[in-house]
Amino acid sequence: MLNQHKILRVLQFISFLEQEPSKTVVQLASLLDTTDRTVYRYLDLVKECGFDLQRDKINRFFIVNDRSNGLRFTPEEADYLKQLVLTNGKKSKLKDAVLSKIYLSSDAAIVAGHLINVKNGKIVERLSLAIANKEQVILKKYQSINSETISDRVVEPFGFTDNYCTVMAFEPASLRNKTYNIDRIAAIEFNNQNCIFESDYEQQIPDAFGFSFSGVKHPVHLELPLKQYLLLKNDYPMTAPHFKFNNKKDLYELNIEVNDLTPVERFLRGVE
Repeated sequence: MLNQHKILRVLQFISFLEQEPSKTVVQLASLLDTTDRTVYRYLDLVKECGFDLQRDKINRFFIVNDRSNGLRFTPEEADYLKQLVLTNGKKSKLKDAVLSKIYLSSDAAIVAGHLINVKNGKIVERLSLAIANKEQVILKKYQSINSETISDRVVEPFGFTDNYCTVMAFEPASLRNKTYNIDRIAAIEFNNQNCIFESDYEQQIPDAFGFSFSGVKHPVHLELPLKQYLLLKNDYPMTAPHFKFNNKKDLYELNIEVNDLTPVERFLRGVE
């Protein structure tokens, strides 16, 4: 089974193949800072997972990503199908191929492009190593929306959300499981300490605003004009799939449950 570090590399590889222009093996190796041999191994893996990998006349590779034709899934349908596939504990290339096709046939965007950001890519890579080695790390200059502070956080990372936008970790200082937005981490430092709280780990899946579940869900309904909609989507990209445009009102409607009302209230105060 691929570890998280290798999964990150493959996601980056897929994203490069989906972007124009097409790329040669040498160019792909340079982008990933790896060898030609590794690139050929990744190309074989991508084909085995069901992606439509093509090569042009001058040996440049690309993935055909035609989302305009054929069967389409909504984000909700794709997520439901994904969960059904994931509940099958058997490891198989068929399972991987089905998952890849669910993503390719839906409006649920693969956020591998998020990992192309050089800073974010390095952060996820270092966090993956820490998770594999069961080591504590220091999240340098973490920007907390909740406390409105910038500080260093010592944590024990143990997993990512499935889009690699958030890392799940246990914070020894507060003895709590928390989630941390990758975009708000300046850098990762190792403190040469092994993890010691593994028995206390609990997955904390954040809401669209990045807050973990604390026991209560809060329903939110917003009707926003274009400018406010763009501002909110820019500040909180994970809210985008939950918006629907109301033609009659000429407004963008958001109906969602959140774990904390703080970011919603702060946004509304800021646009008054």
